[in-house]
Amino acid sequence: QVQLVESGGGLVQPGGSLRLSCAASGRSLIVNDMYWYRQAPGKERVMVALVTNGGGTIYADSAKGRFTISRDNARNTIYLQMNSLKSEDTAVYYCKAVCRTTHSSRWNDYWGQGTQVTVSS
Repeated sequence: QVQLVESGGGLVQPGGSLRLSCAASGRSLIVNDMYWYRQAPGKERVMVALVTNGGGTIYADSAKGRFTISRDNARNTIYLQMNSLKSEDTAVYYCKAVCRTTHSSRWNDYWGQGTQVTVSS
């Protein structure tokens, strides 16, 4: 069974910073691409950033220049450093990992439980 556990959310003032973490775990686990998504109240869940297992990154326009996604492959963990936060960054942030096990060729998507980020003065 694959588990994704996120941490690092909270309340921060506009202009502040937060760092989110997401660790994937499971027996005989192979992790491919990992993502951060977010979902604001009343809105759809949208991708914020992606990091491949080779370290390549893609960012949503809203995240470019302010957010940095990084990865520790030895720990199957990704991070999202968020700087210059704005009120419109307020959302539940979710981690997603594309994984398979060593005895399967099938890749599946797995989601974390989400962590709340609130940007407010």
